Amino acid sequence: MKIAFIGGGVMGETIISRLLGEGLATPKDIIASDISHPRRQVLSEKYGIKTTADNRSALEGGEVVVLAIKPQSLAEVMNDLAGHLRPGQLLLSIVAGASIATISKGIKHSAVVRVMPNILAQIGEGMSVWTATADVTQSQREAARSILAALGKEIYVTDERYLDMVTAVSGSGPAYVFLVIESLLDGAVHIGLPHEMARQLVIQTMLGATRFVQETGKHPAELRNMVTSPGGTTAKGLLALEEGGIRAILAHAIIAAYGKAKELGG
Repeated sequence: MKIAFIGGGVMGETIISRLLGEGLATPKDIIASDISHPRRQVLSEKYGIKTTADNRSALEGGEVVVLAIKPQSLAEVMNDLAGHLRPGQLLLSIVAGASIATISKGIKHSAVVRVMPNILAQIGEGMSVWTATADVTQSQREAARSILAALGKEIYVTDERYLDMVTAVSGSGPAYVFLVIESLLDGAVHIGLPHEMARQLVIQTMLGATRFVQETGKHPAELRNMVTSPGGTTAKGLLALEEGGIRAILAHAIIAAYGKAKELGG
């Protein structure tokens, strides 16, 4: 599979790394364009791929074209690429907030897949949600699915409106979890645990609790009740969390991120 990347930032590099690591592509199958010379140098030296500063020349080497740029660069890049994709090429966009209509109209191309991946793709534990236009063929859908499967789990949706919601949950979600981990670490160290011990305790607890929800299939509230004895330490800790408004705070975080995602999409 020949793949061209427009943009070689963090997520672009992540996809390149995973495709090569999973054997879905070889270095000669990939070309990446980026305005930054240092980024091009890193990508070519680290992965052995071809790089260029010219977006249009990058298009020539791809059956799949991955649009992996920042939202603020979208208008300029679309203007540069408009009308230059071949009819048989698939455009796969990971630009946050940018709708299929915006991408398709701006680049003048109808075979478009829109994806919301997340940073956990770097270790193959990502969550990607995607949708496609009617002009995307079955073979192109399978190509898109294989690319996303290299990043972790993937879910296809027929309704694009879910993508902005997904952005607020799995897209931004890792940052929320990192903040919770950081807070638990701070609390553990505050009561006297050595930092390295606290780190192991918190990380394994987070991993185990998440896996427990996944493996049992039970509602988190049921599992929480299993840990909580009347009048015990867990009950006391949960009371402090509830008094701090943890449920409302996390819900508001998702709602705020969703609003920003829609704003980015215009």
